[in-house]
Amino acid sequence: MRVVICGGGVIGGCTAYFLRRRGIDVTVVERTEVAAAASGKAGGFLALDWCAGTSLDALARRSFALHARLADEIAGDWSYRRMSAYSGFVVSDADARRDTPAALGWLSNGIVIAHRLATTETTAIVHPRKFTSAMMNAALAQGAELRTGRVTGVMRDASGTARGVEIDGRTLEADAVVIAMGPWSLLAAQWMSLPAVYGQRSPSIVYDTGTDVPADALFLESEENGDAASIEVFPRADGSTHITAFSDVAPLPLDPAAVTPDQDAIDRLQAISERLSPAFRADRIIARQACFRPVTQDGLPLIGKVPQSEGLYVATGHNVWGILNAPATGEALAQLIAEGAAGDIDLSPFDPSRMRPLDPSLLRAR
Repeated sequence: MRVVICGGGVIGGCTAYFLRRRGIDVTVVERTEVAAAASGKAGGFLALDWCAGTSLDALARRSFALHARLADEIAGDWSYRRMSAYSGFVVSDADARRDTPAALGWLSNGIVIAHRLATTETTAIVHPRKFTSAMMNAALAQGAELRTGRVTGVMRDASGTARGVEIDGRTLEADAVVIAMGPWSLLAAQWMSLPAVYGQRSPSIVYDTGTDVPADALFLESEENGDAASIEVFPRADGSTHITAFSDVAPLPLDPAAVTPDQDAIDRLQAISERLSPAFRADRIIARQACFRPVTQDGLPLIGKVPQSEGLYVATGHNVWGILNAPATGEALAQLIAEGAAGDIDLSPFDPSRMRPLDPSLLRAR
């Protein structure tokens, strides 16, 4: 059996890895580079039970466990480490500290810590680009193939069964095709019956903080001039700290390499970051960036068989939990393709047939 995976992000890399573990021939087709979009620019935060009470709970719990296992099984350092998490506020009172834990003494005055949200038992972090690259490299080491190119269509036989893809007009034969192109998966609605996938833009700044910032994620609320903002701070084991806020909706570029942040959002984010701590100085900035997170109308990912399209599968729409849920998504999709059913996770809540497919004429008009 030969499977073509369209997309070299974290979902594509994890799916390729678990398919190769089952001895299935895999080719990954990536337009730009591995981890070019959200898979390389996300925060990388992992949580065991933050999806409790939702349809994502089982997927998140399985994936959290897989992250810990993969860190021991696969060669490479993607800065996996356990961490705590706190919530709090950025206030106008510069002298406010209000029972701030000693471990958070690196924060400036005016940062009020309200609650400890999680301990090292239930939260962790990875460097997303390094993790995605490691999973792809592990798949390649087991015999998978990586090709550069733009998928321009899906080939079908007389019965409508998928038989491969077109890459820049050239044919690549396969027995199954997986669409895992993040928000760009919406382009595949030209060739198959898929619900809409949208892109939500998230700007971020990455700082080189060395050992100045300990392993505590922060989720802070701020309000200035009537504008509220939710700020997320993710210190990584490699000495970098990722800070993000101000997600917005913007036109999705056709080329992932053309994604750029809104300068005003970056300027606001930098100003707030500098209020948080002296560790976040302008001369320590590694990257000012943005990525588009794939989201769906009901907030749940699309994972499973594409309706009315034998041999076609999709895995996208993971929103803020893409890095967390990638391992369990790849494992379940590999089971579905190889064995006809996912053994560890019930994929029915994520069935693409639950929503109306996108009208292809909307894409042609674009």
